[in-house]
Amino acid sequence: MIRRRVTVLGSTGSVGSSTLDLMARAEETGTGAFEVEALTGGANIARLVEQARQWKPRIAVTADPARLNELRDALAGTGVEAAAGDEAVVEAAARPADWIMASIVGSAGLRSAWAAAANGGVLALANKESLVCCGPALMQRVRAAGGRLIPVDSEHSAIFQVFPADAPHQVEKLILTASGGPFRQTPLERMRAVTPREAVAHPNWSMGAKISVDSATMANKGLEMIEAAYLFGMPAERIDVVVHPESIIHSLVEYVDGSTLAQMGPPDMRTPIACALAWPERIAWPAPKLDLAALGKLTFEAPDETRFPALSLARQALTEGGAAPAIFNAANEVAAWAFLDGRLGFLNIAAVVAETLDRSTREGLAFGSGDACASALSVDAQARRIAEGVVSTLAIAA
Repeated sequence: MIRRRVTVLGSTGSVGSSTLDLMARAEETGTGAFEVEALTGGANIARLVEQARQWKPRIAVTADPARLNELRDALAGTGVEAAAGDEAVVEAAARPADWIMASIVGSAGLRSAWAAAANGGVLALANKESLVCCGPALMQRVRAAGGRLIPVDSEHSAIFQVFPADAPHQVEKLILTASGGPFRQTPLERMRAVTPREAVAHPNWSMGAKISVDSATMANKGLEMIEAAYLFGMPAERIDVVVHPESIIHSLVEYVDGSTLAQMGPPDMRTPIACALAWPERIAWPAPKLDLAALGKLTFEAPDETRFPALSLARQALTEGGAAPAIFNAANEVAAWAFLDGRLGFLNIAAVVAETLDRSTREGLAFGSGDACASALSVDAQARRIAEGVVSTLAIAA
């Protein structure tokens, strides 16, 4: 039986809710027993209250300070402490736990993931931005505390499961798979008129709006390339991306002897979550089963970097190193939300990223010598300022 003292950062989101659902199934089947230290959420107070009443954490936190009284009143008599605000989220992340799910979306999740990394337990990381912005420092912080980082992204979970951690020299390269998103076969001219509603309609995965836009532009694969480099110590030139529309093979590891190992399964985020929750064990849950005969065939193609320039921009940022990956992330996040808000055209998302990287270089934007998290957040804020200026310029030109 798996026993864990758990904190879930971002418990009301898709990944956080799925984590709690898997824990409940494990308890129902007698394969897991969980004590919950902390749950944190955003504006969905009703869901956070429901989760807190079910799991009885020591503390429940909303990131919105204006909702504290609402949360406190709803939890009256439960014995669950209520707190609110960004600092309260960071404090919750620092509380002692064996296993912490870090699933707060965007750069907002960086400070809490950084705090959780010093706990000495398992950090199950679903927040791309934490690794992209300060990956080497974050991983060193986990190691220094005697903990372990397990990736929850389906692609990195796939690599994690087939990567020889004790013999990385045996690996020739990593191959990340991409669905290609909703515009895989859309002509470039048609992509100029893409709407937010079209962009968030992913053919395989059910995800939030911003992540769906990242998939549509393939910026998500660029971010994942950067993550993979940090997670597995692999240079940019030894990380490939292949488009695999069926999303059955989640990533591959090619070995020096010519062998290639892949992790396969239907596209369901609960699978990598379950892997991280139980590792090195496995827990049974009603997972969708892979029927290769029914699938008939799996297809692959090279990504079109003319229509999806975010890939080459991410590789450029990774090769440049330093603050460039953090700048790429900040600019992409600003541009993606500007597109969702109707302030920016779809093809201009990559244009904002490219121009922000260029202007940041000219301005000498770089990490400072102090705390890595604080330095990353400073670069993030400055890059966002630059990106917002680029968005305004493009919006006026349009």
